[in-house]
Amino acid sequence: MSAIAKFYQTTAFKLSLIYLLVFAAFAGFLIVYFAHNTGELLSRQHVDAMERETRALTNVYRRGGMRRLVQVIDRQSRRPNAGLYLVTDGTGRVLAGNIASVPAEILTEPGVYPVPYRRFADDDDDHPALVRSFVMPNGFRLVVGRDLSEVEQFRELVGRATLWAVGLMLVLAVVSGFFISRRVLRRMEGVTEASSAIMAGDLSGRIPVAGTGDEFDRLALGLNQMLARIEALMAGLKEVSDNVAHDLKTPLTRTRNRLEAVLRQKDDDPKAYRAALEETLAECDGLIETFNALLSIARAEAGETGGMEEFDAAAMVRDIAELYEPVAEDAGLSLAVEVPDKAMLTGNRHLLGQALSNLIDNALKHTEGQGARIAMTLEQTDDGIELTVSDDGPGIPEADRARVVERFVRLDEARSVPGSGLGLALVRAAAQRHGGTLTLEDNEPGLRARIRLPAATQPAGDS
Repeated sequence: MSAIAKFYQTTAFKLSLIYLLVFAAFAGFLIVYFAHNTGELLSRQHVDAMERETRALTNVYRRGGMRRLVQVIDRQSRRPNAGLYLVTDGTGRVLAGNIASVPAEILTEPGVYPVPYRRFADDDDDHPALVRSFVMPNGFRLVVGRDLSEVEQFRELVGRATLWAVGLMLVLAVVSGFFISRRVLRRMEGVTEASSAIMAGDLSGRIPVAGTGDEFDRLALGLNQMLARIEALMAGLKEVSDNVAHDLKTPLTRTRNRLEAVLRQKDDDPKAYRAALEETLAECDGLIETFNALLSIARAEAGETGGMEEFDAAAMVRDIAELYEPVAEDAGLSLAVEVPDKAMLTGNRHLLGQALSNLIDNALKHTEGQGARIAMTLEQTDDGIELTVSDDGPGIPEADRARVVERFVRLDEARSVPGSGLGLALVRAAAQRHGGTLTLEDNEPGLRARIRLPAATQPAGDS
């Protein structure tokens, strides 16, 4: 399809053409209506003027007779810009006036007529006029009229102006529709190219933004945010798939080898079978826990709205602290809690509780030493609520803090500690699900994990 055909087929060109055609028709109607009414007004004024002159000349005839009427008409006929006058006897002989000839029928039938006339006998052109024919009591004819040449010129001028205006509007419709369509088509071509690249597998394609701030830019920005979100989700899905295939292959292989070794035993040892089954169950529990964590992260990142309610976050923190306090005491650690009496929050209580439990669980795993301290705090700020879990452990190097919140990422120092590398990923997903953020900071020594949540939770759509 040619470029010109594309322009003609665009909605912008069709709409521009329709709008200008409607405007041209409306403008033409106004011009014609104005011209018609103006002509009617001038005609009525001419008729009124002729009626007044006819009455005046009739009065002149009554007072002074035909001689006086002829003198008055002869004098008025010689004035500049004079009207049309004609007096004839019963046979049609001209007695006075400034009209050389008129149609014979207007002398026999009184009334108002639009007629052609000639001022001079040798005049070759007929001029338009509006005349009032009147029969005198003695059989003489009196004709009073007005030249309509200027009215006709006005109408011709309006007609030409209307044709020029409509023609110019049509030309402007085509030109403006062409340029508007070209601009719209150029912007749409960017959308088409980006869509084609994305369908071809390049998820990094984006719609061009002109920087004008118009509706196309706003649409492009919105679509680009959506595409960035889709790209992030697809990258996360690929990463999860790769990590699941890599990290779950080892425990599954270990379980299979264990079961195969038990089956190869020549002696039937119930204790060996039982131990193998117990180890297999433990491996299965670990796998189920990993899949549950992945499912929780996927639900949080998908923005599921189930379980959103208003609850007391301070009470939630106290409940979790009460649950983990015996575990901390058994490990020789102290668990300190600092929360206000009440802190209302709208969100998913279960998801936030699981995120907070993951932070405490990580702190318990990595904090060693008699008398080491783990602290949980909840602070109400102007922007919302801050949940903080800090410990006296080894902490996380600053260079690795952005990486450890990804799925299945475990630092070398944590390889000896049981876990799947999904705890901090779930905490980040839970924070983003509630429109908040997760920040890892240095506790000097140890790690401080801070969850910032807005007072009115708005689920994040571009985390």
